[in-house]
Formats: sequence, structure tokens, C-alpha cells
Amino acid sequence: MRQVKIGVIGLGWFGEKHCEAFSGIPQVDLAAICTRTESRLQEVGDRFRIDPAKRYTDYHALLADPEIEAISITTMWDQHVGPAVAALEAGKHVFLEKPMASTVADCDAIVAAAGRASGHFLVGHICRFNPRYAAAREAIAAGRIGRVISMYSRRNLPAWVGASVLDKIGPIIGDCVHDTDLMFWMSGSKAVSAYAQTVQVRSHANPDLGQVMYRLENGASCILESVWCLPDTTPFQIDERLEIVGTEGSVSIHDTHPNLMIVDKDGSRCPDTTYWPDLRGQVRGALRDELEYFADGIIRGERPTIITPEESREAVRACLAAEESARTGAVVPIA
Repeated sequence: MRQVKIGVIGLGWFGEKHCEAFSGIPQVDLAAICTRTESRLQEVGDRFRIDPAKRYTDYHALLADPEIEAISITTMWDQHVGPAVAALEAGKHVFLEKPMASTVADCDAIVAAAGRASGHFLVGHICRFNPRYAAAREAIAAGRIGRVISMYSRRNLPAWVGASVLDKIGPIIGDCVHDTDLMFWMSGSKAVSAYAQTVQVRSHANPDLGQVMYRLENGASCILESVWCLPDTTPFQIDERLEIVGTEGSVSIHDTHPNLMIVDKDGSRCPDTTYWPDLRGQVRGALRDELEYFADGIIRGERPTIITPEESREAVRACLAAEESARTGAVVPIA
């Protein structure tokens, strides 16, 4: 079987999750890893039995390795542009985690590099691989609910999850970027203005919650909620919903409790069944599906079409406008 030799740049929690998923995909050879932290490099390298010669602390050295065909970039969002552009210019196939970058200018640089590149490029908007969202998109594209006029999303997390990332990224760009992209995808439109408010509960660098309202080009109104301070006793990791109203019908997606609940002597919990569930010792779900889609495209010579670089950039542009609105209190037009 043909295998794609892949290297992962960035070995935080999600970088390791990428390694877990890649290691279970038959058509992938997880061949290299990269992080600046030596102890982390050894820990992850040993876990996935990576050749010590393929453990890098400098991503430029990894990109110079002729055996590596493809790169997965899971660094923090404000560190995306350097490795992404360099990997594309090195002729590698590139999978880049969302958000694409921390500024529109950096997004522009990545989009331009992807347009010039010989390799494939895909931004990891994992929700497009959630079968419920995909089914909703198909129903809407088939005209079953008429023209989309209203959308409401909810993507809320327990406080312990929020605390782990709030010094690095805020809830609007961190999570509303998912639903911003989904709303644009579902409606076939994009935002012309954004208004947002945030609330700071704890002393992190970013607020604990954000609420956003978009007006779309097609006239639809969108409301997005992302609260990163649910009680720590919350039995699930994501309270995730999307309501879509059209002129002739509606769609409702509820992708959290009560789809599965386990109650034992320690209380109740609702394990993830959608994004990266561990089944039979392997990562399954939407994460594996999107990474497998990326690898399969390389093998078949078919560029990814499920999301374009320009669509990913639009989600970042809208979320950054919403963050500006939260800072200024004004409605922010989106060019």
C-alpha cells in the first residue's frame, strides 16, 4: 500500500492528537515530528516510535528532509504563517490547523503561497467533516428549507478547558471561527458586518465568553455564542448546537449530551462521540476523517475541495472584525 510520509510541526495537546490519528491511518506513515521543546520531542517521539534522526527542533530542517511529502501544522495560530508558507514553498503538501492565521495579512500570505504551490493545501475546519453538519449542508443546498434567513450557534466549554487556552486565544476566534465558517458554508454567503460583546470573569489574557452577531450579504442574521466558563462539573466537553431557519423550513443540530451519557460512582460524563473518540485503541471520528481525506487526495493526485483557502480566510476576517467590535463597542463593517 502506498503511504504518505508525514511530519507534524507543533506538539502541544492537539499536535499529539494529530499524531494519534495519523498513526491509525493505513495510508499514512507518521515519519517525523518537530517542536522546539526537547523534552516534548523525546516524549512524543518515543510514544510514536519516530526515528531519532527524524525528530526536529527547527521546522526548516524538517522541510529540507526530502523523504517527507506532507506536513501537518499544529502550532499556535499566531505562529502559522512562517511554517505554512515555508512548507508550501518547499513543495510539501500542507495541512494547517484552524484558524488559518492571526491576521488577515498573514492569511493573505498563506493564500498566495497556496496559489503558487505545487503541493496540496487544506485548512483543518473539522466541523465540515462532522456528518451532521455535512448532512445539513446537503439538505440546504438541495433547497429543502428555502433561503437561509437566520442562524444561531452555541459552542460552550467547561471552565477547565477554557483556562487551558485563554492566555493564548480568545473564544471568538478560538471557537466562533468554527461556526462562522459553518454559517458561511450553509448559507453560501459571508458577513458584511459584525457586532460583538465579551465578558471577562477570570484574570486571563482573553475574555471568558464572546457573543457575536453578523449580517450576511444575503440579508441573513446570525448569532454566535461561545462561553468558556461553564461549571467544571459539566459532564461534557462541548455544548454544541446550530439552528438554521429558512423561508421554507429549518435545520436543528445538537451535538452534545444526551447523545451518550455514562453514570458511575464518580458522577456522570458524556464522552466525545464525534471529533476524536478513542475506539478499539485508535482515534476515530471527524479528525481522522479529515486527515484521511487529506492523505487520500495526495495519493490520488486530487486537490482538496471541501474548503478553499479563501473560505478559511473569510472566517478569520469575520472573527477578527467581531473581536474589534468587542473592543470598540461599534458595529464593524467587513470589506
